[in-house]
Amino acid sequence: RISELLQQTRFDSQADLETTLLNYLKLYNHHIPQRAIGSKTPIQALKEWQQNKPELFVKRVYDQTRLDN
Repeated sequence: RISELLQQTRFDSQADLETTLLNYLKLYNHHIPQRAIGSKTPIQALKEWQQNKPELFVKRVYDQTRLDN
């Protein structure tokens, strides 16, 4: 997925590439469910793991795309 994006896009600067990568990372982590983790997004899976095993986490997992409860 990301390799296709990088092959098809010409970036004008390093900042343009960095912005594109950060946007893709946010999209991937917050909006694209993954079969390997039960059709959840990576952030949803992390929040569930943190709820079940809080001792494994140093920081709280935040879902930045919408309000956390």
